[in-house]
Amino acid sequence: MDIVIKGRNIEVTDALENYIRKKLGKLDRFFSRISDIQVVLSTSNSKSSGTTQKVEVTARINGKIIRAQEATSDMYASVDLVVDKLERRIKTFKGKLLDRGRSKSSERSELPEETTQLEETEEGALSDRIIRRKRLNVTPMSVEEALLQMELLGHDFFIFVNADTSEINVVYVRKEGGYGLIEVTL
Repeated sequence: MDIVIKGRNIEVTDALENYIRKKLGKLDRFFSRISDIQVVLSTSNSKSSGTTQKVEVTARINGKIIRAQEATSDMYASVDLVVDKLERRIKTFKGKLLDRGRSKSSERSELPEETTQLEETEEGALSDRIIRRKRLNVTPMSVEEALLQMELLGHDFFIFVNADTSEINVVYVRKEGGYGLIEVTL
């Protein structure tokens, strides 16, 4: 497992880096197929809440991306919280993989194991209102796989190509509870 630690507006000390590596190293016991983990540490100041220490972690497992972030006033506390959140998401992912293997052992997907990745670029002003631009590489997957990927990323929606219909679909979390599916026709 390759762990890359970066700091934004903060210098990553050896003690902090060792602490993060030790905490993330424990994730191997839950899932040994973690290929790499990226950690971004940042700090920001505001008049209302003071200094905020934020930790963002992105892990790649079997072509899927699992992401978690936490922010508190203490960097070590943020690390602890984000590792706990990531651990819960990995357990959920592992459980759903096992359930899928049991219920669909006869059905195997012929699609390549790729992930939908967001390439984030912070360019100059595209417009006064556009702050960030993202490029989305979509791969065919089932609605269930899209829901799982949305949960693992911690997002409220997820865009994908439906493997059954070859059309662009969006799954989202409804305010009333449950999920919604938008089927786009061209």
